Amino acid sequence: MSEVRYLQGRILGRMDALGFDLRNEAAFDTMTLDVIKTSEIEGEILDRDQVRSSLARRLGLDIPGEVNSDRNVDGMVEMMLDASINCFQPLKEDRLFAWHATLFPLGRSGMYPITTANWRTDANGPMQVVSGALGREKIHFRAPDATLVKTEMRAFIRWFNKKNPEVDLVLKAAIAHLWFVTVHPFEDGNGRIARALTDMLLAQSDRSTQRFYSMSAQIRLERKKYYEILERTQSGTMDVTEWIKWFLQCLIRAIQSTESQLNRVLFKADFWSKNATTVMNERQKKMMNKLLDGFEGKLNSSKWARMMKCSNDTAIRDINDLIEKGILEKEDAGGRSTSYRLVC
Repeated sequence: MSEVRYLQGRILGRMDALGFDLRNEAAFDTMTLDVIKTSEIEGEILDRDQVRSSLARRLGLDIPGEVNSDRNVDGMVEMMLDASINCFQPLKEDRLFAWHATLFPLGRSGMYPITTANWRTDANGPMQVVSGALGREKIHFRAPDATLVKTEMRAFIRWFNKKNPEVDLVLKAAIAHLWFVTVHPFEDGNGRIARALTDMLLAQSDRSTQRFYSMSAQIRLERKKYYEILERTQSGTMDVTEWIKWFLQCLIRAIQSTESQLNRVLFKADFWSKNATTVMNERQKKMMNKLLDGFEGKLNSSKWARMMKCSNDTAIRDINDLIEKGILEKEDAGGRSTSYRLVC
């Protein structure tokens, strides 16, 4: 706990020293990562540009390359923003129902219709987490009967909102996460909502509505261990010590990984400061921002042409111009596999 608190204080102190614009950009990057990774844990891959655009619209930010976003992306963004920006508002049943409805705007989980904005009914049998081939299934977890959910959730919400100075908010976040996924109150989306509740309590512990580290991103990296510790805890006794210790260790690693994100924000600010007078067209500016925001894969002329919706000849001219200006350089591999990177 002392290490978590030390790291929280250090990262918040560094963010305060950044200044308003850079701090907002760091928070924006963290929230983008949080939305993407909490969905990835459940096997749902969201388009990064859609997430960034949806976030920007809701925060009133102007970002280059804004695109339209799907309803399921908007739903995830709305829930995660509400959990953080309104972290000091009480948790209510209707608020949880609203989150659930935004996650499943069409009332379906994949191909299957589900009950949204209401507790599960178990109409199709008990709520179970199962793996394995048909006839050789392994039951990892069976949730409480649906008839108990309403009572269990009332107790959970009452405890969640109660101010108890004897329980550190970081520990409360760990317990809330485990408690919610164990009750498993909805037909689907329980993991994503549990992680939103975790962020809500961590935001309270930071006394900040801006997020600068992503627990969901770290859980995604440790997904196998995450499910293993959940299964052990849920099938054992009422002792949650092992779960809390794992949660704290995961949180420490999440905060430590923020250093690389902060360095990227600082590098981006330094890049545009150094190139404030460099003449670039809109395609070049847009692509530079994509590279600075963490471009995935290698940049080549065909990828530039496709992303910037221009001809390959135009892409090559844009790239060569930036090479002459000392902004881009060729990577070691040449020929048909020629790729480019930013000059550090």
